[in-house]
Amino acid sequence: MIKEGSKVKFDYTLTVDGKTADTSAGRGPLEYVHGAGHIIPGLEEELTGMKVGDKKTVKVAPEKGYGKVLPEAIRRVPKEAIGGAESLKVGDMVGASNEGHTFRAVVKEITDKEVVLDFNHPLAGKELTFDVEIKEIN
Repeated sequence: MIKEGSKVKFDYTLTVDGKTADTSAGRGPLEYVHGAGHIIPGLEEELTGMKVGDKKTVKVAPEKGYGKVLPEAIRRVPKEAIGGAESLKVGDMVGASNEGHTFRAVVKEITDKEVVLDFNHPLAGKELTFDVEIKEIN
């Protein structure tokens, strides 16, 4: 039975907005240590007490997944501050670094002078649906 400190392997399919966003199919089960903060809190809570072979569909609210969309994480940046800005399109992923930290952002809007970047996690604000099957518990 899954409890604090258990090493768990499980198969999953993550569905967001009705589309498959991620899956362990073809890659093998995801392995984590229960209670160590390796997976999002809402999923970890729901896996507590499950046994090998158990299957479950878990819905995780944004607050227990990747958080809400934070308006302060959306930034307007002058085009000249971004290398290759002329070739960017809305929806592109760009990388930025600041004081040794690397960030990824999605291009939300492009104007004549600025690029609007969203540094929120791509799944922030989304309800996550996981179909899980427990494969191994140690």
